[in-house]
Amino acid sequence: MTKQEIFDQFEALGSESVRKRNRKNGATDNQFGVKMGDIRKIAKKIKIDHALAMELWDTENLEGRMLAILILDSKQLSADKLDEMVQSLHYFHVSDWLNAYIIKKHPDREKLRNQWLKSDIPMAARAGWNLTSIRIKEDAEGLNLPKILQHLENHMLDAHPDAQWTMNFALVEVGINHPEHREEALRIGEKLGVYSDYRAPKGCTSPFAPIWINEMVSRQKA
Repeated sequence: MTKQEIFDQFEALGSESVRKRNRKNGATDNQFGVKMGDIRKIAKKIKIDHALAMELWDTENLEGRMLAILILDSKQLSADKLDEMVQSLHYFHVSDWLNAYIIKKHPDREKLRNQWLKSDIPMAARAGWNLTSIRIKEDAEGLNLPKILQHLENHMLDAHPDAQWTMNFALVEVGINHPEHREEALRIGEKLGVYSDYRAPKGCTSPFAPIWINEMVSRQKA
């Protein structure tokens, strides 16, 4: 399948309602408005095609990049290339797919995590804090959790919204998974008030850290 054939499919599948929603969430007009489920269906047909994935990525088209993430060969991505890709991002859905499907499994993820935590580029910081939240949850050995909490208390409130989202994840994961630091995580969440007025969809837990932490801890005890 060629890039043009894929773009022809995107054009046929696109809708103004999806484009409008994407724009509302911060996407540019370099998009077709294709549903994520339809992108996944195309990816299943292609499977792995790294050269095509990189060609799609270079278009900077929203759907092209999301499809690229699903069909690329992560073994062919160096840490430098992955850093370049992250720094080129502008839309959080693409960032989150790259974080979930590629970055969290990459062999250089710890090197990149430490690098991105120091970055002034919002999407790089978003990726760094996403990796940190995963480590806090799954493998916190070697992490200085009190120092992380102090950093979050000092910097999360004023962070760029793209980075703030995953910084909040890190705060929540400390509160949920490390009882000895739970009260401190709750205190910081209350003090900062980040997402305290967030209107979560029906059936979803609020991202406000104290609510989220207490809900998940109560589920663990149930």
